[in-house]
Parts: sequence; structure tokens; C-alpha cells
Amino acid sequence: MIYMLLGTGFEEIEAVAPLDLLRRAGIPVSTVGINGKIITGSHGIPVQTDLELGQVDLTALEGVILPGGLGGVASIRASAAALDVVRFAWENGKLTAAICAGPTILADLGITDGKDATCYPGCEGQMGSARMVPGAAAVTHGKLITGTSAGCAVTFGLQIIAALRGQEAAQAIAQQIVIR
Repeated sequence: MIYMLLGTGFEEIEAVAPLDLLRRAGIPVSTVGINGKIITGSHGIPVQTDLELGQVDLTALEGVILPGGLGGVASIRASAAALDVVRFAWENGKLTAAICAGPTILADLGITDGKDATCYPGCEGQMGSARMVPGAAAVTHGKLITGTSAGCAVTFGLQIIAALRGQEAAQAIAQQIVIR
């Protein structure tokens, strides 16, 4: 199971676009509310999550995704349990993905150190010793995937599919949604 952590103030596009793409690809993914089951995004859109944080089953975890949005990022940073899920994923060789300001959480945990990464423009100073890839929509470095912004959410989602199911699966979804 891929768990997508949602905290109050998350960036809606960065959550919903990859979530939709992964489900189209048949990848099991559950949204996880940091502080309850109804989480409101940064633009006032409430989302009912599949699970609350205490319901995450680490034995079933195949990966974790962190959308950006400054409020959502702050919510994850403020939750020791959420940070434990992220640490567990990385330390156990599972996919660990974040977009926009989300990669700064990975940097806080040392996950991006020495690895190729991207983040929202202006957050680079919070990325520790990551090797920043300028101009990239999304960057894959092994099991680590980082994305730049809401405008890059589809590319980010497709890179997650490619990492989990292969490039052909990602191309099939790209064709299905008619990317031009």
C-alpha cells in the first residue's frame, strides 16, 4: 500500500493528481489524514481521507507520498507519528516521494542528502546537501522521487508509476489522459 499523508493546508493538485494517476494504474494507494479524516487543503477544499494516521499499517507499506502546501508540510513536520512513517519507508527501502515544499521534510530527515532532487523554487536553501536539479519537473533518484510544484503534479505522478510498475505502465496512463 502506498500512503499519501495529508495535513491541513496541503496543496490539493499535488495530492489529487498523483492519487488519481496511481489509482488509474491499479496501484493501491490510501490517503491518510494527519489530524482526522476530513482534511482541508490550502484552497479550502475539504478531502475525506481513507484512513487516519493511527490506522497506517507499516507491514503493508510500499511507499509514502508527501504533497506540498505550506500548511500541509507544517502539519507533517509537527507530527512525530507522520515523520516515523516517512522514516520507516525510507529505512526499509520503500518508495519515498514528495513534491513542492514536501521535499524539505525529506531533507530534514537526511533522506535527500547527496541525492538528486528538486523542490519548489525558493525552498532550495532548505534542502541540505541534496544535489538540486534545476528546471526539472520531477526527479527520480532510486526510490526517492521529488517534484517541483502543483504544475508538475502529473509528471510527478507518472514518475511514481514508472518507479512502481515500469515505464510502460506510466506511458499507458499518459496516453489514457492524453498528455500533449
